[in-house]
Amino acid sequence: MSRLFIIYCALISLALLLAACAPGEPVDLLVSGGTVLTMDGERRVIEDGAVAVQGDRIVAVGTAAELNARFIPRKRIQAKGGLILPGLINTHTHAAMALYRGAADDLTLQDWLTNYIFPLEAKLTTAEFVYWGTKLAVYEMIQGGITTFVDMYYFEDKVAEASAEAGMRVVAGETILDFPAPDFATPAETLEWTEKFIEQWKDHPLVIPAAAPHSAYLLAPEHLKAAADLARRTGTPLLIHLAETETEIGDMQEKRQQTPVAYLEDLGFFEASVLAAHCVWVNEKDQKILAEHGVGCSHNPSSNMKLASGVAPVTKLREAGVSMGLGTDGPSGSNNDLNLFEEMDLAAKLQKVTLGDPTVLPARIVVAMATIEGAKALGLGKEIGSLEPGKRADLIVVDRTGFHALPYYDDAYSQLVYALKAGDVTTSVINGQVVMERGKVLTLNEGELRRQIAHYAKAVREVLGKN
Repeated sequence: MSRLFIIYCALISLALLLAACAPGEPVDLLVSGGTVLTMDGERRVIEDGAVAVQGDRIVAVGTAAELNARFIPRKRIQAKGGLILPGLINTHTHAAMALYRGAADDLTLQDWLTNYIFPLEAKLTTAEFVYWGTKLAVYEMIQGGITTFVDMYYFEDKVAEASAEAGMRVVAGETILDFPAPDFATPAETLEWTEKFIEQWKDHPLVIPAAAPHSAYLLAPEHLKAAADLARRTGTPLLIHLAETETEIGDMQEKRQQTPVAYLEDLGFFEASVLAAHCVWVNEKDQKILAEHGVGCSHNPSSNMKLASGVAPVTKLREAGVSMGLGTDGPSGSNNDLNLFEEMDLAAKLQKVTLGDPTVLPARIVVAMATIEGAKALGLGKEIGSLEPGKRADLIVVDRTGFHALPYYDDAYSQLVYALKAGDVTTSVINGQVVMERGKVLTLNEGELRRQIAHYAKAVREVLGKN
């Protein structure tokens, strides 16, 4: 009996030894050795955590000890005590306008548009201009931890092409206007092209094509309806500027005897999946309408401040049930950079000083707006915005060793919003691809990009008479 028992114990020991020596489950990438801000439903924060990636999906999130024991990665990235979090989502911009950065500042919106931007666009905004302007913007966004951006501009096929080449996730919205644009002369032409654009790109892993009627005040009702119908039929996002300025509200009241929000609701516009930029001048009734229809809003604090548009009622919108994301707006006139770290900081502080309450919009909420809430505002909350198994592998690593980040007292959200900077991002992974490592962007040719920027900058100077 004792002999059998000894043999039994020996077999058990052998089995355990073989299990311990057996190779782990292979994965493509393991990012470990940092504090993981999952931004999942429980808002788990995992000290000395890790994220495992296979293909374009996250397969596991847990402690570094657990995941190191479970997986054998083809590539390892050490966070070295930094933060590991979902990639940031820029919910509103006009990326290619990066090439107009600094061309005209400190002006009213109308002066900026009429006397500077419209003349520049008429002469310079071509398909190639948009392609290279987008690459400039994408380079900056990757460096700053943005892994998804929402674009509204012209020649959006070039936006899609440039973004896909750089490995960047984009919602590419073709702007629709009632007057001639750089790419199309009429809204009918734009709508026809946009439908083909949606069909061409709808199954791409990184590009989400969209229709982007500019605003309620720059399109006839029939064209707003047509854009909404296109978005409904194709199941794509519908992007629009909404209630950005007090002037817009006054003009709409005079012309339609309604707020822009109420007007669009009557048109059936919100029956599509809408992401509205700005939402500054929305009253309580408007807020309720937006919430009831599941409209997402993009808060753009730098733009609203620089253009003196006003302060969006972010706290009230969120209380009403509206999903709120953060956006930079375009890097020309309304904002001169594409820095979502700056927008997080400003969003929190602007609400505090406006409402006279330092407790409103705390750091943990602002980080949510830059990640999971922004994803939900886009209708992409099941795909991106948090680090969870099954979701797209979009994540960043942020260094915390700079003197501006020290010392640290156990509140990673506070440190991220109020102390850390875009330049602290060291690594970016988008759709499972490492697009930046150790601060170096891997998917774009910096030398060629600088040459193209110089070429177009010279052309802008000539149009402005600055040569």
